[in-house]
Amino acid sequence: MLTEILAPSVVIMVLPLGLAWVVTKALLPTLGWGLLIALTSSILPMVVIIWGARTGRWDGHHVRNRRGRLVPLLAVIGFSAIGLVLLIVFRAPWPLIALDITFLATLFVTSAITLKWKVSIHAAVAMSAVAIMAIASGPEWWFATLLVGAVGWSRVHLQDHTTAQVIVGALTGMLAAGLFALLTQ
Repeated sequence: MLTEILAPSVVIMVLPLGLAWVVTKALLPTLGWGLLIALTSSILPMVVIIWGARTGRWDGHHVRNRRGRLVPLLAVIGFSAIGLVLLIVFRAPWPLIALDITFLATLFVTSAITLKWKVSIHAAVAMSAVAIMAIASGPEWWFATLLVGAVGWSRVHLQDHTTAQVIVGALTGMLAAGLFALLTQ
């Protein structure tokens, strides 16, 4: 249940809305910018992933088979790049552009790792979301690392990842948040 509730696609749908609220403090800009990022970084890539899973191109919506991750990762990168261009063209607030840059950088890093070894993207996304919200909104967000631990536990418990793969994923998420912090200083 934790694997589904806190799946990367879900976290990446919610995080842009939360960050957009922190940045704009207004409903319409929050919805506009947040939904644009959610659409291009989560919803459209998930449509591709679910289509591929239903047509048998890969083994399910979590794409457990490392070799099957190439097309879904390229779809996420492509849609996120389109989203980034739209954010720039329509002059989104800089922290939201920085978030999308961070998403893309994290995708490139996790994709590179995945070529050789199966890293936990669940852990990477969960950790980066917590750290980004702590950076943008306040230290109270660090309490949500308990959820990161729960997600990591669920991935190991389901035997989708080893403990090392979850730890490397979480460390990758921290590096992503570090990039976000550098971009928003």
